[in-house]
Parts: sequence; C-alpha cells; structure tokens
Amino acid sequence: MKCLSILQAAQKAADWQAPTLLIDADLYLFTAAIASEEETDWGDDVWSLRSDLKVAKKIFTTQMEKFSRLFDSPSIFLCLSDSENFRKSVYAPYKSNRKKTRKPVGYKALVEWAKETWPYHIQGGLEGDDVMGILGSNPDLNTVIISDDKDMKTIPGRLCRPTSDEVMEITKDEADAAFLTQVLSGDSTDGYPGLKGIGPVSARKILGNRPDWGLVERAFLKANHTVDEALAQARCARILRQADWDQEAETIKLWVPGQ
Repeated sequence: MKCLSILQAAQKAADWQAPTLLIDADLYLFTAAIASEEETDWGDDVWSLRSDLKVAKKIFTTQMEKFSRLFDSPSIFLCLSDSENFRKSVYAPYKSNRKKTRKPVGYKALVEWAKETWPYHIQGGLEGDDVMGILGSNPDLNTVIISDDKDMKTIPGRLCRPTSDEVMEITKDEADAAFLTQVLSGDSTDGYPGLKGIGPVSARKILGNRPDWGLVERAFLKANHTVDEALAQARCARILRQADWDQEAETIKLWVPGQ
C-alpha cells in the first residue's frame, strides 16, 4: 500500500512519541455534512434542502482539533473509501441496500475540501475501514484508529471511540473474537446477513470462551448452510489487517480459516 511509505516518512519526520491518528473520514465527513443541512418551508407545501459548507467544514475541523488535543498529536491521516469494493465480488448483495441512500447535500464537495486540507489515502477496491485496519494493525507503526464504527473492534491495535470516550488496546485474541462474532451476527447496514436469527449475544454464546472458526462452521452447517456460505460471510465481515494485504503487489489476500 503506497500510503504505508507515506505514513512511515511522515512519522520519521515527526515526533515518534506522537501517534498518527487514522481517521474514519467517511463517517465524520458524512455526519458533518448531515449536521450542516437545513430545511426551508416556502409555504404551499414547497420545501427545499440546503447546506452551508462553511458549517460542515467547521464541524469537521473542530473534530480533528479535538482528536489532536486528546492524543497530543498534530498527525492527522484521513482514510477514505474507494468507489469500488472488493466485497461485492465475494458476496454480490454486499451494501446493495444502500443504492438508493441519499448522500448529504454538499458531501462530495466536503470530501474534496478535506483531501486538499489533510493527508489522506484511498486504495482501489478498499473501504476506508480497510485502510485503517491495515495501517492500525501494523506493529511497526505508531497509530491510533479514530472511529465509532463497531467493526473496528475486529482490528488488533489502539482504537479510540470518541462518542463513548473509549480508548482501548485491542489484543489479537479480542480482535479475532469480535471478528467471528461479526461473521455470525452479520451487519444489516452493510447488507450481509451472517446467520439468520443470530445477534451479537447469541453469537458470543455459540463461540463461548474459546472462539474458533470450527464453531462458526458448525453453526452454519446446523442451520443448513454450506461452509462456502460461511466463508463468504467471513470475507464480508473481515476488515483487512496487515496480514491480509500484499504490500508489494498491492493486492488483497482473501481471509482463509487458520490465518
């Protein structure tokens, strides 16, 4: 990933005691754009929707400044999603439920402004979550993932969840357990179901104190699904880590059991 060398160079030039903050830019730009929208009632049942981009920029900038103060770090690195997504080749319905979802007014312009203002990276075929996951799981880099997305709990490393004021150090075992839980419970927002009727609580009961892929397979087989169907759900749920990315070839190494 080209952003790896960019990030390494930036950290060499900066104080290594200050972490690079890997920002879930998709999430925070979206919420800033939504917050800046205003409805106007013109009477006679005529309404319009407008956005003050200056307000959206201020909201996003204030968030970045807050994150910088929290970790005493000036190093902001925006992680953004590509328009293409490799998961659609793994499971065709992935995020198909979002096709008719409206982006906030001014969102695209806000993204372009952010890209001109801070260092960022978009990797072909990957989501911003994957960029955060690959960099955040690299033990040779001093980073903190900044995201309120529960999926980022599947990445070993440091994670800050600003809404709940949580800063956590996630171990590999914890990340693996969260990943397997996600495979079973699915994610309706992202359009992959996991195992029908299984939520996070039920998933944790299935996995018990020693989560492993065999327990996931058995649960899918018991529900009359195939191992291949279970694997497809796993590859949707899998936020890429350093081990899932071939840096030299810039290609994905699809997750396989035992990895």
